[in-house]
Amino acid sequence: MPEPTTPPDRPVRTLLCDDHAVVRAGLLALLGSAPGIEVVGEAGTGEEALALAARLTPDVVLMDLQLGPGIDGVETTRRLTSAPGATHPHVLVLTTYDTDADITRAIEAGATGYLLKAERPEELFAAIHAAAQGRTTLSAPVASRVMANMRTPRPTLTDRERDILAQLARGLGNREIAKALFISEATVKTHLGRIYDKLGVDTRAGAVALAKEQRLLP
Repeated sequence: MPEPTTPPDRPVRTLLCDDHAVVRAGLLALLGSAPGIEVVGEAGTGEEALALAARLTPDVVLMDLQLGPGIDGVETTRRLTSAPGATHPHVLVLTTYDTDADITRAIEAGATGYLLKAERPEELFAAIHAAAQGRTTLSAPVASRVMANMRTPRPTLTDRERDILAQLARGLGNREIAKALFISEATVKTHLGRIYDKLGVDTRAGAVALAKEQRLLP
C-alpha cells in the first residue's frame, strides 16, 4: 500500500534529527523562512527522534546519519519506516557522508531521499516537499554514485565475513578470530581469502583500511 502523501493545502510537518545543536538551530532558522514547511520538533538522538515521531506524527523526518551514542541514522530510519501502524513519516537523509556504503544502507533502510549538506537552501526546501509526496530526491553526487553502482555493483560481504572483518579491525590474529567466533582457523583463512577478493586487497591492513573508508564495519 503506498504511503499517504501530504495534502497540498497545509504545511509539511517536519521533524529535525541531528546530534549537533548548532546544526539544528541553523536548520530551524532556515526552514522557518521556507514556504509551506513547519518544523514540529527537533531531536538530538535516534531514540529521541523515534519518540517524537510517534507523538508528533510528522510528514517528513530530516535525518542525519551519524548521531553519536545510541542508534545511528540508518537504524532510526529503518525503525521509522517499518514501525507498526497505518502511516509512517518519509525520511529525507541530510548528511555530509556520501560513501557507497552510507548511501546503500540508507536507501535499503527506507529513506525517501538523500541530500548532502552542501546543497543550496532552495534544493532542501524542494526535497522536503518532494519527500512529503513520496517522491525521491538525490543530490547530484549521490545520484551519480547510485547509477555507477547499478552499472557495476560492488560485491557484498556476508554476515560472517563482516564478523571476521570486525575482528581484523580489533587487531586479532587468525587463531584469536577463530576462538572469538567459535569456528576453525582453516575456516577463518577461507573467509579471509574471500574478503580479500571481494575488496580487491591482498593484506589484512588493506582490508581494514578499505572497510573503514567505506564504512563496512559494524
